[in-house]
Amino acid sequence: MKRTFAMLLLAGALAAPAAAQQNALDMARDLYASARYDEALQVLDGLRPGPGPSNDLKSIEQYRSLCLLALGRGEEAEAAIAAVISADPLYQPDESEASPRVRAAFSEVRQRQLPEIARARYAAAKATFDRRDFGESQRQFGELLRLIDDPEMGGRLADLRVLVAGFLDLSAAAANPPAPEPETPPESPVTRPPAPMPAAPAFAPDHVFAAEDAGVIPPGPLRQDVPRVPAQITNQTRERGLLEIVIDEQGRVTELELKVRLHPLFDAQLMQAAKDWRYRPATREGRPVRYRKLIQINVTK
Repeated sequence: MKRTFAMLLLAGALAAPAAAQQNALDMARDLYASARYDEALQVLDGLRPGPGPSNDLKSIEQYRSLCLLALGRGEEAEAAIAAVISADPLYQPDESEASPRVRAAFSEVRQRQLPEIARARYAAAKATFDRRDFGESQRQFGELLRLIDDPEMGGRLADLRVLVAGFLDLSAAAANPPAPEPETPPESPVTRPPAPMPAAPAFAPDHVFAAEDAGVIPPGPLRQDVPRVPAQITNQTRERGLLEIVIDEQGRVTELELKVRLHPLFDAQLMQAAKDWRYRPATREGRPVRYRKLIQINVTK
C-alpha cells in the first residue's frame, strides 16, 4: 500500500505543472517527517529532472540526503549533500530538521568543500570586478567574505580573505561614489549681483588617485614582468599575494607595499622587479596624474 501511494505521488508530479510538482515536494517532506524514507526518495528522484523554479535543486537534494542518511546509504548521501552545499555553501540543517548524525555528515562534507567553493567564487567575483560591474562585485565579495569567515573554514584561506576584503572595499567605493552637492538656485540680479561661479574642485599636487575616483582613466602596463619563483621554495610559497604600487605622472613606480606576502626570498625579488615596471600614466581630464594600483600576484606551482 505504501509503495502504491508513493508511485501515485510520483506519477502525479511528473504529469503535473510546476505548482503540482511543488505539492509533490511538500508531500516528500511529509513522508520524510513520517520516517517513510523509501517513499520520499521515489518522489524526490522523480522531481530531480523536472524544470521550473518550484523544482528547487537545493530543497530536493537536501531531503534526498536526509532520506539517504536515514537509510544508511552513506556514499549516495554525500553526493546529495555536496549538491546542496554547492548550491548554498552557508546552509546547515538545524536541530528541528536533522539528527546530530545528519548534521555531523553535513559538517564533514562542508569542511572538505568550502575552500574550493571559496576559490571558485573569488574567481567569479574578480571577473565581475574586472568588468567594472561594481555593484554586483560588491555583493559577491560580501557573500564570499561571510563564507571565508564561516567557523567550519577553521581559519583557512587567510591570505584570500585579505584579497577579498580589499576588493570589497574597492567595489563599495566605486559602486557608491559621493553624491554631488546640490546646486544653489540663482539669486535675483535685482536684489544683488550674481555670485561668482565656484572654482572647480582642486586636488593637492601630491594627491594620489585610485579606482574609486571618478573621471580617472587607470594606467596601462607597458612593462610588468613578475619574476619566477625559485624552484627550491616553490612548495613554501603562497599561491596569491597582493602588491600595492603608486605610479607617477611619468608612468614610473615610486612607492610599493606588499599587502599579502608570499615568501621572504621571493618577496625581495618581486619588490626589486616592481621598481622597474613602467606604465602609461593614469589621466584625469587629459592630464597625467599619480595613481594607486592594487595588483594580485598569482604563483604557479
